[in-house]
Amino acid sequence: MPDIPLGRWVADLIDWLLATVPWLFDAISAVMQVLVDGLTGVLATAPPVVWIVVFTLIALVVRGWGLALYTVLAFLLVVSLELWVETMQTLALVLVAAVIATAIGVPIGILAARNRAVSVVVRPVLDSMQTTPVFVYLIPAVFFFGVGVVPGVVATILFAIPPGVRLTELGIRQVDREVVEAAHAFGARPGQILREVQLPLALPSIMAGINQVIMLALSMVVTAGLLGAAGLGAVVVRAVTQLDVASGFEGGLAVVLLAIFLDRLTAAFGQTTALSRLVRGRARRTLPGRTASDAGEPARAGAPEPV
Repeated sequence: MPDIPLGRWVADLIDWLLATVPWLFDAISAVMQVLVDGLTGVLATAPPVVWIVVFTLIALVVRGWGLALYTVLAFLLVVSLELWVETMQTLALVLVAAVIATAIGVPIGILAARNRAVSVVVRPVLDSMQTTPVFVYLIPAVFFFGVGVVPGVVATILFAIPPGVRLTELGIRQVDREVVEAAHAFGARPGQILREVQLPLALPSIMAGINQVIMLALSMVVTAGLLGAAGLGAVVVRAVTQLDVASGFEGGLAVVLLAIFLDRLTAAFGQTTALSRLVRGRARRTLPGRTASDAGEPARAGAPEPV
């Protein structure tokens, strides 16, 4: 077999990009740094009690007393471990990476669900992204952005995109075809069908994808710490290098507490069964071949009669 120098080709491509468009990577680095620093400043400068109250109220409204009680106890434990600032730094990194990964992944998932060619092209790319070892993402990130928080955020974004794309596509494809055809039959435009029928009915699946995006972003915290990013990842990395079991356990426990909070919170946002039932019921009441009286409503003027 001939020797195929794939590695050298990739290295040449990276060198070419660095020489051709260095301004692009500088701009991305500047934007990422501003976003992470700004959000970290907002989260870390306020007294912990302020954000504990805010997080507790959000948990209470979204999920109920159980998650609210957990939120209070978990974040008070983080404060007692003297890891509040590091936890807020990690939360800022995760939120920035998750928002950007969602903003990229959800539209791609929508395109893949509505266009078979896009789905065929995207699927092997997602397979390769999900099976690539985590540390492989660090190589181009370090080459393009150096060492610090920016390569950690970029690597986290790339690592977290696939579940957002897959579950968005799956959710839209699983919407009842009869509901979509009914909307078509009554003159709804494709954009209206997407906004008013498919996305609301697919929302639980989409939120499950966002949940997985956040979980994967949290799993990259320690890896980002290897690149010099601040937060709980840096605490764990420092504990490993110094063989400090106590510090490593406390840092890992803080990551787990934050992960459980974000997981339960985003999972609760996906439980929109009332909205889904409302949209599904309204669409089904206009199915071809059914009159308004069949759905328990008064007949409307001009409504087509069944054949």
